[in-house]
Amino acid sequence: MWTVLIILLVAWAILTVVGFAFQGLLWLGIIGIVLFVGTIIFGLIRRHAARNST
Repeated sequence: MWTVLIILLVAWAILTVVGFAFQGLLWLGIIGIVLFVGTIIFGLIRRHAARNST
């Protein structure tokens, strides 16, 4: 599970850098930031739920 989250975070970070590197792709950078933050929140919620279930 954590491997998938780390791979997604790296992908979103690359997407964000590419989006901000090219002016025409600013929307891609914004989407990358939203997905990056969403993935972090999802991972924290899953970790919290796993701790409470045991």
